[in-house]
Amino acid sequence: MDAKTGEVGVQAPPGQGSSETAFRVIATVSFCHCLNDLIQSLLPAVYPILKSEYRLDFAQVGLITLAFQLSASLLQPVVGLVTDRRPMPYSLTVGMGVSLLGLLLLATASSFGVILVAGALIGVGSAIFHPEASRIARAASGGRHGLSQSIFQVGGNLGQALGPLLAAFIVVPRGQGSLGWFSIGALVGMACLFQVGRWYASHLSSTLARRATDTREHVLSRRHVGFAVLVLVLLVFSKNFYTASFTSYYTFYLIERFGVSVQEAQIYLFVALGAIAAGTILGGPIGDRIGRKPVIIGSVLGVLPFTLILPMADLFWTVALTVPIGLILASSLTAILVYALELVPGRIGLVSGLFFGLSFGMGGLGAAALGEVADRTSIETVYRICAWLPAIGILAFLLPAARERAEPR
Repeated sequence: MDAKTGEVGVQAPPGQGSSETAFRVIATVSFCHCLNDLIQSLLPAVYPILKSEYRLDFAQVGLITLAFQLSASLLQPVVGLVTDRRPMPYSLTVGMGVSLLGLLLLATASSFGVILVAGALIGVGSAIFHPEASRIARAASGGRHGLSQSIFQVGGNLGQALGPLLAAFIVVPRGQGSLGWFSIGALVGMACLFQVGRWYASHLSSTLARRATDTREHVLSRRHVGFAVLVLVLLVFSKNFYTASFTSYYTFYLIERFGVSVQEAQIYLFVALGAIAAGTILGGPIGDRIGRKPVIIGSVLGVLPFTLILPMADLFWTVALTVPIGLILASSLTAILVYALELVPGRIGLVSGLFFGLSFGMGGLGAAALGEVADRTSIETVYRICAWLPAIGILAFLLPAARERAEPR
């Protein structure tokens, strides 16, 4: 990709060719990913407030998550398919604007129904943002796809981690209306994404030319490719059902089992989500060096001993165990996404939208199902059940090795 000039201050150093990674573009998109996911993470972060204020049960809490994540999961593959055929550089700004609308509606909501609509709007904003943002990160990668996706992903995970922390110190003391203060971040994100859109639009012709020449010859049949994608989907199911137990119910688990305050529980949630953010940055570069399959196996299956111990731990060890769980589990997401993009080349938007959408959809279904389990049994039962989900990672051994998957022409 030719990166001689462009917006967002991107300029290739003298003497560098088309393989030069446009780190400033990736960093800007990652920063906006942070803002986008910070906004969406505020929703589950204020669940204790909403549950108390509107007298919601766990099933209703799960429905809020379902409304948000289903709107994102159903739309993302559609957005990805459309932008594969016709890239839309400025759609990122529109997506952040929709998230802003949902945030403002959430700050002023006065009923459960309005909260559901607000959650759905935030989901729509994420659906518009993720596929095209992932495409831009890959276009600016200079061939270092794992690294660029890790940088992009860690922005989102950092935003998810910061949401509960900011909610603990801003929203919990000041109430639901203070969510509106975060609209400043959304406006900053819209300004940055407009500049990224200008950069991408100015380089779109060379990006499309590169995609046209990046053809792959599949050694595997379509049936085997489909089987590999199915395995990846099951791994995403395992990862995101377990992650949903943290994003939606970890604070309730700490409050009910250990009697901690809402604010203290939010801080512990920040520790868990911070570990997830740190783990995300590891998966891509390691996968670039040793291959995606070893990272996927080590991540999804390697977390099992820690998840099995967690339901039996005291408060100190519960918090401590969330660190290796987050680090190990999160490293798989980038590897899974890049593996899938290499498996189905030329469909960046569709594959990104599908797997980001699966992440949201599986998380939403997980939140709703786990909420029902918590209402019928207890919140502790949720974590005893979820502890076994990483065992699905054994399926990763069935994935073909990189050299069996695709080779450049």
